[in-house]
Amino acid sequence: MIDDDITSNDSTNRPFHDVLNTYASRRRLVGGGALAIAGFLAGEPLDAIAGGLQGNGGAGLMNFTPVPLAGGGGGTPRIAPEYTYDVLIPYGSPIAPNKFEVVGIGHDGMWYCPIGHGISGNSHGLLILNNEYGDNIVLLGKNTPSNLDDVRHSQYMHGVTIVEIQRTGKGNGKWRTTGRHGLARRIHVNTPVTFSGPVAGSPLLQNTASNAYLGTVNNCANGHTPWGTYLTCEENFNAYFGARSTWTPNAMQRRYGIAAASSYGWHLFDDRFDLSNPDYANEANRFGWIVEIDPTRPHSQPVKRTALGRFKHEGIAIVEGRDGRIVGYMGDDERFDYIYKFVSADNWRVMRARGLDPLDHGRLYVARFNDDGTGEWIELTIDNPLIAAEFDTQAEVLTYARRAGDLVGATPMDRPEWATVAPNGLVYCTLTNNSNRGRSGVPGATASNPQAPNPDGHIIRWLDSDQHVGLTFRWEIFVLASDTHGTEASFASPDGLWADPDGRLFIQTDGAQHDGLNDQMLVADIYTGEIRRLFEGVWGAEVTGLAVTPDRKTMFVNLQHPDPTATPGRDSTIVIMRRDGGVVGS
Repeated sequence: MIDDDITSNDSTNRPFHDVLNTYASRRRLVGGGALAIAGFLAGEPLDAIAGGLQGNGGAGLMNFTPVPLAGGGGGTPRIAPEYTYDVLIPYGSPIAPNKFEVVGIGHDGMWYCPIGHGISGNSHGLLILNNEYGDNIVLLGKNTPSNLDDVRHSQYMHGVTIVEIQRTGKGNGKWRTTGRHGLARRIHVNTPVTFSGPVAGSPLLQNTASNAYLGTVNNCANGHTPWGTYLTCEENFNAYFGARSTWTPNAMQRRYGIAAASSYGWHLFDDRFDLSNPDYANEANRFGWIVEIDPTRPHSQPVKRTALGRFKHEGIAIVEGRDGRIVGYMGDDERFDYIYKFVSADNWRVMRARGLDPLDHGRLYVARFNDDGTGEWIELTIDNPLIAAEFDTQAEVLTYARRAGDLVGATPMDRPEWATVAPNGLVYCTLTNNSNRGRSGVPGATASNPQAPNPDGHIIRWLDSDQHVGLTFRWEIFVLASDTHGTEASFASPDGLWADPDGRLFIQTDGAQHDGLNDQMLVADIYTGEIRRLFEGVWGAEVTGLAVTPDRKTMFVNLQHPDPTATPGRDSTIVIMRRDGGVVGS
């Protein structure tokens, strides 16, 4: 992550921690573990009203020996003794044998797409990998690019990598890249893309110099659709824009953190990223979207789906709601920003049969969390008088979704990041941290939420009405990371998140850990509250990205920006398997 610790929301919407303070003193511990759940209503806990235990009934979900606190913080990964790990596709390696294209930098969200039907797909598939970022020192050996060639090199290393991989040998054989089907490719900042949905064709996307749509950047987390496509999410795109000459941001640009300074210096040699160049006045509006990629069609163009809104997308959790409608849950990763939901207009199969894309036709909502443990999804529509007072078109609403959320009174959150949907329908979302909490003008801590500032984060969960498509929900705090410190379940700054079909919640971290640990991946039993550490990374490395084979016996995770003296010393994918060939996490 870069540039995700700024604050651009100066609205007066009631902060989430103020809401939490009202009821957070009512808290209970589940199963005697370290998982603190705040029960904000007098009724049943959410997991009970969501349908109770699923999968194997919550019994024996985790049967591995947790990685202990002792011995943590080193330069080599640690993993539970029942497991093995291997290193795959470090950045800069060929995307396929005999290919000149290479794996990008900043390994982040990813997805495994099986090749073939049945069991063959468990050992042969495509790994689609986000390349979020890499700083100039690593990429160029200097702080600032010297020419356009430097800029092009940096731009190429961002975006998305698609590699074909296959497991060789019997049992826990090694995974390696292969070129059998010719599907490996790179999608980067200068790859042609297209726009669809309500903003496509809008003047907000037009430039005087060129209307060629190019590229995707700062690809953070991800999602995937039931029809087999990959969704990559553009997050801190603002960091790539700067101004060569005098330039002042307007209110909407400020709301997205767009400023004259740039972390990369691309604007010095590439006019597209020069904010002071009037010929590219709307180039920044072309980023901050969710991009759909068909990994099995190597000549297809990526599509930016504008109905999903523009903000600093962390990821998108897709679930099929009532009547077969597609529902996507999304976090905007910045202090005091919002949680969103998209609901397609109709059954996704029916829409596709009619030639309509489910991600182009639907409604975008933003969340408001109430004091009593309830909440509402507020539609971001030009038909709302509060929004129409400032905007003229739905294209404007979606392009400036953050501002629309301000206008309708959405609840500012503590950096909402990954979301996932558990087998009983509960939606989980990581709130990584907020070091501004408790500062001047911001409500302070309470006895039940002593995080002011909040360097450690927490995880929230909710249950939507009407099988995910309703406009109301009940919510509660699933875990306060600070409650785990000093225990064997210690973690901080939760980020990556995935609930498997049995009820295991995989939690990845990005930020300073306690108790001498590096960033890590833990597994929580959502029914009993137990947490065990499955994997610990290396010096300086975020543990991020999560993909599994269909049988869930191989898991892929990433180490991003490790210290160069660590092993591995560059961004890499880590392949995790149980020694006995069982399901990962069990």
